[in-house]
Amino acid sequence: MKARALLILLFLCKLSFSQKIAVKVDTTNIRIGEQFLFQISVDDTSNVILPENLEKLNQLEVVNNLKIDTLKNSLVKKYLMTGFDSGAFYIPSQQIFIKNRSYITDSILINVATVQVDTTKQKMFPIKAIQNEPLVFDDFKPYFIWIFLSLLFIAVLIYYFINRKNQQPTQEEIIISLPPYEEAMERLQKLDNKLLWQNNEIKKYYSELTEIVRSYIEKEFKIPALEITTFELVEVLYDFNQTKSLNISKGTIKKLNTLLKEADLVKFAKSKPLSHEIEEDRRNTEHVLNELKPTPVIEETENDELE
Repeated sequence: MKARALLILLFLCKLSFSQKIAVKVDTTNIRIGEQFLFQISVDDTSNVILPENLEKLNQLEVVNNLKIDTLKNSLVKKYLMTGFDSGAFYIPSQQIFIKNRSYITDSILINVATVQVDTTKQKMFPIKAIQNEPLVFDDFKPYFIWIFLSLLFIAVLIYYFINRKNQQPTQEEIIISLPPYEEAMERLQKLDNKLLWQNNEIKKYYSELTEIVRSYIEKEFKIPALEITTFELVEVLYDFNQTKSLNISKGTIKKLNTLLKEADLVKFAKSKPLSHEIEEDRRNTEHVLNELKPTPVIEETENDELE
């Protein structure tokens, strides 16, 4: 009795399962490369999970995975399939979930046959030779790049040699070194032409004026006049006048001292002398330069001695 009841229960479960899920194909016999439809139908629409991809396929392949169709109270999932090897192959059982319960579909046998070719009726053609692909721009791109680079290199060489040929040899500038006095007077004249104090640039005017005088003294008497103070410069000139017999009058040194102190007031104390005072300092500068100018030594010749 127990065994009979168990068999009845299994039959009812199978009947219930078969009513819920069905699988079918539109054909079970195909030739190599032909396509067929495999379909899974479920008599329910809520909480159903159908396989997105078929599992454990042997020599069969899914060509296209179609969308799920809803028909009344059922779902239909179709797969477009094919096979490329001859033989008998199963579409294995697939697992489906309905309301969190697992169900297994039936497997289906598919026969894949080869295509018979009657060589007596079907003419056989010889194997075709390998065909070359048509040429495109990318095939020539490397050649264009090399041609462009070569032309660019040649153009650079031509430009270099033409310029080198036409380039005239530069002549070295001959710098004529003027004597200190003449250089100072020339700079003084250029300073006058700038019209600095006339344009209210008094500080700059006195800076250049004293720089001319100091530079002359440094070059003529080998004194670092540009680096020492006014007081130190005046003291050095007094000492040099006594030891080396420069024959510089005290009045000249006094004028130089007055000129340099006036320039220091303008540069550091922001003093602004009047126009006549500036002109007086300009005249004193030229006077100092003239007085500091060394007297040329006249060498006596033998004829003078005889006379």
